[in-house]
Amino acid sequence: MITAICRRANVAGEVTNTDLDHRSEELYSTSWYRWYVLFILTGVYTFNFIDRQILNILQIPIKAEMGLSNTQLGLLTGFTFAIFYVVAGIPIARLADKGNRRNIVAISLGAWSLMTAISGMTQNYVQLLLARVGVSIGEAGGSPPSHSMISDIFDRNERATALSIYSTGINFGGLLGFLLGGWIAQYFGWRWAFFVVGIPGLIYALLLRFTVREPPRGFAEKIVVVEDPPTMLEVARILLQRRTFRHMALASGLHAFIGYGAANFAPLFWTQNHGLTLGILGTWSAIWGIFGALGTFLGGVVTDRMIGRDLRWYLWIPALSTIFTLPFSLAIYPISHTGFVLFLAFVPAISFSMYLAPNLALAHSLVGLRMRAMASAVLFFILNIIGLGLGPLVVGMVSDFLEPMVGNDNVRYALILVVSIVNIWCVFHYWMASRTVRDDLALAGS
Repeated sequence: MITAICRRANVAGEVTNTDLDHRSEELYSTSWYRWYVLFILTGVYTFNFIDRQILNILQIPIKAEMGLSNTQLGLLTGFTFAIFYVVAGIPIARLADKGNRRNIVAISLGAWSLMTAISGMTQNYVQLLLARVGVSIGEAGGSPPSHSMISDIFDRNERATALSIYSTGINFGGLLGFLLGGWIAQYFGWRWAFFVVGIPGLIYALLLRFTVREPPRGFAEKIVVVEDPPTMLEVARILLQRRTFRHMALASGLHAFIGYGAANFAPLFWTQNHGLTLGILGTWSAIWGIFGALGTFLGGVVTDRMIGRDLRWYLWIPALSTIFTLPFSLAIYPISHTGFVLFLAFVPAISFSMYLAPNLALAHSLVGLRMRAMASAVLFFILNIIGLGLGPLVVGMVSDFLEPMVGNDNVRYALILVVSIVNIWCVFHYWMASRTVRDDLALAGS
């Protein structure tokens, strides 16, 4: 059992180790329950990305119905979503470091699922934009509390693997979003796609609320928690003082810049340049998503195995996978043979996905127990401002600029230009972070 000594009396809404009954400790002492909670939280993250990514494949009929430009699509799927996501994420993460994380995740899941369903009722660009703002605010309460819970129930040698399993929600969510969105939109219209993926999330929120217990803080490390969590500014200051985190966060943001920029305009690329229908594209995207989940999982497993030899593998894994991805990513866009390109895309689907779990595990290792949700929020603030906020917007703007010169090849050339430049920039920051990671982890007491 964990022995906890609290410095002060509990206040309303705060959860400390003394508030957690012995049943919680007994449950989390069993392997099956830790893995059950991880499975449920991975399901939450899957819903997160179903509801976030489904708009990517629906943008083609939405663009046609509402007469939107690629820049407007970039704002809708990227910048506007990202701004509200990261701004809401910071105070929610602060609340998660103080209060009941399970309840925060359940409420957030219900909120963004409801707003996804409402997206199907919108009649114009402004209404859809506002509905997506609601989705973004809801989703801000998903990952930081979940990351904190996972890091509390899995020790350091398992943490990257556990976070990699959780992060496969990105791939499975994208898989289901593209698959369901593509076929539903093709046969029933884009509005029904929002209804079909939004409503089940409300039910899943109840499953989370009534089958998952709030884990004890510091359970994996068997550490006594006696202090209040630091403020938002204190956690941000601690992280930003570490050169490792600064470079790693920039690298993560640039990695996400490529991912979101390419994913958001992939439907336009495949329909304009290869003539795929939404249903066929959704099916292929689902298959790629399975391989992306494999890459995400491998990133965590390999990191956990290698950091015992050298802590720099936290950064070397994402750097090497990014270098390996670049030639395959660039080959996809200029080749005109559809069948060959469809199969070629399996390689970057695996290798490009290996970066997130090592970065999350490293961020959590750089801070104390009651800073983990905030550490995720700070990392996601930087990652999403650069990646989700600017990636789709920049690709959309570049493609609109190129359209008068290259016509329907505008998305193709925009992606070649952006991917080649940003990939190299990303690797540079991973390399810079690797130079200081051992010293910064020693400073953090990891």
